[in-house]
Amino acid sequence: MGDSPPQPPPPPSTNSNLLIPDLPNDISLQCIARVPHIHHSNLSLVSKSWNSLLRSPLFFNTRFNLNSTQTLLFINIRIHNSSFKWFFCDPKNPKSLFSVPSIPVQSIGSAFAALGHKIYVIGGSINDIPSSNVWVFDSRFKRWELGPRMRVGREFAAAGVVNGRIYVIGGCLIDSWSKSTHWAEVFDPVAGSWEAVPSPVDVKEKWMHGCAVIGDKVYAMADRGGVVYDANELSWDVVNTEIDLGWRGRATVVDGVLFCYDYLGKIRGFDENVGCWRELKGLDSGLHKFLCGATMANVGGNLCVLWERKGMGKEMEIWCAEISVGKDSGELWGSIVWSQVILVVPNGSSVVHCLAVGL
Repeated sequence: MGDSPPQPPPPPSTNSNLLIPDLPNDISLQCIARVPHIHHSNLSLVSKSWNSLLRSPLFFNTRFNLNSTQTLLFINIRIHNSSFKWFFCDPKNPKSLFSVPSIPVQSIGSAFAALGHKIYVIGGSINDIPSSNVWVFDSRFKRWELGPRMRVGREFAAAGVVNGRIYVIGGCLIDSWSKSTHWAEVFDPVAGSWEAVPSPVDVKEKWMHGCAVIGDKVYAMADRGGVVYDANELSWDVVNTEIDLGWRGRATVVDGVLFCYDYLGKIRGFDENVGCWRELKGLDSGLHKFLCGATMANVGGNLCVLWERKGMGKEMEIWCAEISVGKDSGELWGSIVWSQVILVVPNGSSVVHCLAVGL
């Protein structure tokens, strides 16, 4: 076949549909896409065309191609043992906390995963019945949608992302062939479906109280020990005793080091290359002890920690700190970038989870 005839150039933009007067729209797009996310709500008020642009996939794709994507911290908080509310902040400007539309159906004991620009809220108990629902929050457009359901209902499961797929482990009683077969599942966002992950019978605990991903391995901690699934080798193993004895609460991984807090309220890290837990040093004078627990996330290569403290009267303070971490002479060292109250809530509230999402 011969070459197709050349296409005529697009008609020049008129001032009425220019994003910025006297600039081509492709140049204007690149200018607007470089503006930090915290200013986007103000930019949307400039005009209808700007508001439309800021809500388009083209805008977010341009930010990604320009390497202008920012990592935001999304926080799920249970308010006074009742409703769950979501917020997000830009760690580079933590004084501004933004609310997120409420999830349409609220459940207790959900698992959470962030994949790309989406947050997945997986399972959980609704009226004391484990659910197979998966709610997906698109952080670009700030909206929820019901995603593909799992094969079985779960509560207090473990979830982790490896190679662009979400692995979910446990959270269901093994009282039927279906639940035994689908004790672990994997979600492929390209295919939009869940598949069973074959697992041995002797590792099938119900509830998981902690999870993390180190390399290609998903760690899931149960009440008695834990299991680890190697998504590359497609193999299972038990979590070694050293990790099991030192792991407490909700952990995260930064630069290959697993971080959590210990019973003295200090942050500790486990490096697989070293094989032992070590205290994160350098924080004694600037950080509270986490005797009530803490929630952690890897935000742009830094460790973000959230915890609750007693406030004034019937109020509770939600604190957040960003910590740069590194290794030196066989020790783990941290330096506090910032630490402050980000939210005040009624007594009885608690931080459920936090995740980092790039936008």
